[in-house]
Amino acid sequence: MKRIAILFFLFNTVIIFAQQQVTGVVKDNTGTPLPGVNIVEKGTNNGVSTDIDGSYKITVKEGASLIFTYVGYNSVTRLANASQIDVALSEEGGQNLDEVVVTGSRTAARSNTTSALPIDVLSSKDLTSTGQASFDKALQYKIPSFNTVQTPVNDATSLLDPYEIRNMGPSRTLILINGKRKNLSSLLYVQTSPGRGETGADISAIPTDAIERVEILRDGASAQYGSDAIAGVMNIILKKNATDGSVTVRSGITSEGDGEMLGVSLNQGTTVGEKGFLNYTIDFSKVNLANRPGNVDAAGEAADFGATLANVQSFLARHPDAKNINGSPETAAAKFLINGGSDISDNTKLYYNAAYVYKKVKSFANFRTPYWRPLSDDPYLNDFFGNGDDANPSYDGYGPTFEGDLTDYNGTLGFKNVKNGWNTDASITVGGNKQVYTVNNSVNRSTDITTTSIDPVTGLPVETPVYRENSPISFKPGGTSFNHVVGNIDVSKIVSDQISIGFGTEFRSEYFTVIEGDKASWEGTGADSFAGNRPENSGKWNRYNVGVYLDVAFDITKDFLINGTVRHEEYSDFGGATVWKASTRYKFLDDKITLRGSVSTGFRAPTLHQIYTQKSQYSFVAGQGIQISGIINNVSPQARQLGIPSLDPEKSTNITVGIGAKPFKNFNVTVDYYNIKVEDRIVLGDRQDTEFGNVAWFSNSFDSRTSGLDIVAGYNNIGIGEGKLGFNVSGNITLENERISPVTNNSFGDILEALTFTSRPDTKWILGINYEIGKFGFSLNNTYFGKTQFAQDGLQNLEKTYLDYNPANYDANGTPVPGSIAEGRGNIDGHPDLRTEFIPKIVTDLGINFSATERLTIAANINNLFNVLPEWKFVKGSETGNNILNGTEAVTNSPSNLITFNQRYSRMTYDGFHFSQLGTMFNLSLNYKF
Repeated sequence: MKRIAILFFLFNTVIIFAQQQVTGVVKDNTGTPLPGVNIVEKGTNNGVSTDIDGSYKITVKEGASLIFTYVGYNSVTRLANASQIDVALSEEGGQNLDEVVVTGSRTAARSNTTSALPIDVLSSKDLTSTGQASFDKALQYKIPSFNTVQTPVNDATSLLDPYEIRNMGPSRTLILINGKRKNLSSLLYVQTSPGRGETGADISAIPTDAIERVEILRDGASAQYGSDAIAGVMNIILKKNATDGSVTVRSGITSEGDGEMLGVSLNQGTTVGEKGFLNYTIDFSKVNLANRPGNVDAAGEAADFGATLANVQSFLARHPDAKNINGSPETAAAKFLINGGSDISDNTKLYYNAAYVYKKVKSFANFRTPYWRPLSDDPYLNDFFGNGDDANPSYDGYGPTFEGDLTDYNGTLGFKNVKNGWNTDASITVGGNKQVYTVNNSVNRSTDITTTSIDPVTGLPVETPVYRENSPISFKPGGTSFNHVVGNIDVSKIVSDQISIGFGTEFRSEYFTVIEGDKASWEGTGADSFAGNRPENSGKWNRYNVGVYLDVAFDITKDFLINGTVRHEEYSDFGGATVWKASTRYKFLDDKITLRGSVSTGFRAPTLHQIYTQKSQYSFVAGQGIQISGIINNVSPQARQLGIPSLDPEKSTNITVGIGAKPFKNFNVTVDYYNIKVEDRIVLGDRQDTEFGNVAWFSNSFDSRTSGLDIVAGYNNIGIGEGKLGFNVSGNITLENERISPVTNNSFGDILEALTFTSRPDTKWILGINYEIGKFGFSLNNTYFGKTQFAQDGLQNLEKTYLDYNPANYDANGTPVPGSIAEGRGNIDGHPDLRTEFIPKIVTDLGINFSATERLTIAANINNLFNVLPEWKFVKGSETGNNILNGTEAVTNSPSNLITFNQRYSRMTYDGFHFSQLGTMFNLSLNYKF
């Protein structure tokens, strides 16, 4: 036994001496420390991550190999033959997106597979491979829960398309640039289109070539980041390479020969001094108009505008599309962005980034055909827009243009310091968005505004109209701007091998301005198509808020993590809000399976846009043509008289439960269930007839619930001959998205309810196949867009409006007369008899890359390879609607006229659709690396 004990001692001694501790620091090629780098002993599960200052410590077998990996950098392998091994990682190679993420926690960074939260990570290569011209449209075809689409003829919306994650609206996703809050757009969506009543950041303004990667946290994160993070957080990480550069020339055209696109982008990195770097991007682009009008129905036009059918048919014989222009507008953009940093000392680093974007857009209002108003009512228009005189009129209508100039900027200056293990990050961020508009080829029709002068011959006063025949045809309706200043102090420390903490504060000051239009644009009826901002509705408003948070992460074991965060914010205009979040993660089966979940509360402060916007607007109303209505704000005298309460913040509860599996190399899958309850949801309600006219207003109107599943799976690096094959499938399934409480303080009918809850696809799937062989790379992506539903104006009570019936069957209130043949159909209750449903479709994109040389790459993309277009149908909304669909009730005019403005928008509805109507798009790009 004694010999056995000695042998056992010697064996353990050998084992002990065969182990060694290795320490070091990992930096990038500019000398900047990299936190969160993954270091793994090759062939084992033994691994650690670098601290906030890039340092690490690991115990390994003597002579083992260490593998260093970090997202956006080449992996490096080093032999553990010394106690101190410092490593510099280069950004020259591909990206390992399963490794480190910085979004979702205020403590130490973690790998994507060990995070307690569901996070999507996209590389710059992923974005450019889509062939899409802008960042937001690239996300549309990469992230199933992300949706955006270009809306037709919706005024300022042509400058900025509404986007959303998990069907929650643009206001409920927080956008970060390098971890700092991006400014909101100044645009408030007020038309009847997805995103109505909300605003978001202009992510389309960010040049794609400046992006290193995008981290999308699919979970509520108000406790970590503050207001707006109810649906999730999108963190855009900018490139920071200092040695490489490239220039990209891209072009494109639709299969119909319009929408031509030409762009050039330069991305370049350089060193600054001995320890600094600067990466900059310059991007110019121009996209021409793409027009997709339908052939207008003459009978519908005559009914809507009280014109004779003969006059309408005469005009449409010459212009079947009624000279309408809809599709994608003409757009020119210039984008500039820099990202840099420098070591001030061994413990302190300065960092900065800034961007400026200018965008000019030209779109068109609905064409004002000559029969919209009888020529006898406006004889002077012949002189404006015709070629003849009143005796021989040749007035042929006019098409007002809507032109917008957008500027968007953001910048951050900060420093990071490491002292005694405490990591401090202090920064100041500024940002703003300004949009000013021009309306050309229009007119102010006002008849009751005159000037008085003295006739030099008679000496009598003469009244002369200010507008009508004297009206200008170019107007400056004003615009809007939004600016913010944000200060952040974030402190974190890895207290022990198990505990890390983070705490900090944020101060934010916001300014919202409504810019007054020129007098001719708003006086009287204002500029036809887009009236200007009136003086009483214009002004500048601001507020500020201060927030503090505490975040604690506890690794109970190497497999079991719990994380908790609490935050309090105090606003100058509505008071305070306290929210919290708890999350956990458990790994087992040698990290092959991960269970994760979180519960959190959140809030969203009403934007200044929602509080103070008050305006008149022109809108298409089905069956009534173009109508003028307005918005009154919650702090106006009109609101007080109507008893409309002031806005309070939305409150939310988020629950997420998920599982991730990586059963073998190159294969991974995650499934996450989410449930989001929003209380006191802020909405822009229906227009209502009041003593102040036909107006709408914002209010905390109801509670809603959104739940669903996010599924992501990938199987890559499959050897096929001399090439490698990869499959990726991801999907979002909406289980419920609905109002769960009565409507208060407002009117919110079926039309707006459908627009809010069913106007985005109820499910969306993306299947990607990639194959690389030699100098070629091939990608085939199939995006499945599930159904969407709308309930538009005019589809209510079709038996009363469109059926050939005897008016004697109804009384003055629209109720069937007892004993009449109409009895039994029910009262006229305002619910749609028909709904519009967009049919599920699959859009296929093909991409081919050819590495002609080590420096030159040619990429060709065919987006929407099979020219699939949105297609809709009617579904029943009532028994009457069912009878109409079954043909048992005769319809004297097609209800589709109501929702397409008499077929002007035959490929879609006026409200929206679920993917682009432009069809096939051909794109070609050349990239040359310096």
